[in-house]
Amino acid sequence: MSAQDVPSSAPAKSIGILTGGGDCPGLNAVIRAVVKSATIKHRWRVLGIQDGFDGLIFPNKLCELTRKEISGILPRGGTILGTSNRGNPFAYPITENGITVEKDVSPQIIENFHKLKLDGLIVVGGDGTMKIALELNRRGIPVVGVPKTIDNDLSSTEITFGFDTAVRTATEAIDKLHSTAESHHRVMLVEVMGRDAGWIALHSGIAAGAHIILLAEIPFSLAAICRKIREREEIGRRFSIVVVAEGCRMIDGRPLSESLKVHRLTPRSGEAANTIGSLIEKETGRETRVTVLGHIQRGGSPTPFDRVLSSRLGAEAVEVIAHGEFGNMVCLHCNSVKSAPIADAVGELKIVQPNSELVRTARALDISFGD
Repeated sequence: MSAQDVPSSAPAKSIGILTGGGDCPGLNAVIRAVVKSATIKHRWRVLGIQDGFDGLIFPNKLCELTRKEISGILPRGGTILGTSNRGNPFAYPITENGITVEKDVSPQIIENFHKLKLDGLIVVGGDGTMKIALELNRRGIPVVGVPKTIDNDLSSTEITFGFDTAVRTATEAIDKLHSTAESHHRVMLVEVMGRDAGWIALHSGIAAGAHIILLAEIPFSLAAICRKIREREEIGRRFSIVVVAEGCRMIDGRPLSESLKVHRLTPRSGEAANTIGSLIEKETGRETRVTVLGHIQRGGSPTPFDRVLSSRLGAEAVEVIAHGEFGNMVCLHCNSVKSAPIADAVGELKIVQPNSELVRTARALDISFGD
C-alpha cells in the first residue's frame, strides 16, 4: 500500500503506540515518525503506552505524545516508552497468596482500550509481540504492527529495523578481535545474538572476515571445525575467528547441553560459545578465548539505514490506520514500504536457508560452517 493523503474532512482520531519485547536501536525513530505523521498531517492525538502491554493494564502507564516529547530522540537507542518481554496479557504473571500464577488479563486490556476512546493501536515488536497483537485484533482491538527485531527473523518483511545496527556492532567487535587473535596465535570465538535465526552471525561473519560461522540452521561437527583451524595453521595462519550464533543447540548430532550436563531448550547467553570453545581447545590444544557480545548488540545509536527504515515504517503505520486496514503489519518489500497481514508475518520464522545465496557467497570466500 502506498501512502496517500486522507481528506481533511476525515474525523480526528486518537491512537496509541506501544513497544514490546526486547529493545533495539530505531524504536525511538518509529515513535517519532508516528507522532509527527499523526499530529502534523492528520491532526490526531497520540497516546504513548508505557512498558509494552502493561500500559494497557495499569492506568498510570500512559502519556500523551506531542512534538515536545519526541524532540531529539531520533538518534537515541532504546525506547522512551519503555518495554517488557514478560507482559503477555494472555498469560500474565500475578502473585496470589505468595504463589505466582498466569492469568488471562486480555479482557482488562480490551476494556481499558475502549475507555481511552482510541481509534487504533500501533504495536511495535518482534514475533512474540506480533502474536499478541494478532490475538488482540481478533478480539476486536484495531491493531497495526511495526516489525522490530535485531534477529531479522520476522516473515513478510525483507528486513527489520535494529538488525543493521546490531550487525554493525558485531562487525566492529570482530574487527577488533582480529588483531589480538593474530598477535597471540589464538582461536577467538565471538557469540552473537540470534536465538532462532543466524542472520547476525552470518552477516557480521562475512563482513568481518570470520573463518568459521556456526549457525543453528546448519548442522556442524567438532571434527570439521578443528579441521578448518588446522588447515589454516598449515598455511601459516596461526589464528582463527569463529562466530557463533547463540541459538546453536547441536554439535556432532548431539545437544550442546550434554557437554554441560544440563538440558535446556535454548542455551543461556555464553553457553554455546563457551562450550564449543572448550571442545576446540581440548581437541586441538590451541589456546581459545570467548567473547560474548550479549545485550551490547541491542544498544547504541541506530545506523542511518535503521533511522530511515524506522521512519518509513512509522509513517506508513499511521497511513494504514487512516485507511482502516487493521490486522496488518507494515513491512519492506522490494525496497517499498507496504503492509501485509500480521498472521502471515508470525506464521513461520524467517531463518537462514542452508543453500541460500548468502551462504554460498560465504563458502566461496572460504568461510566454513563446520559441516
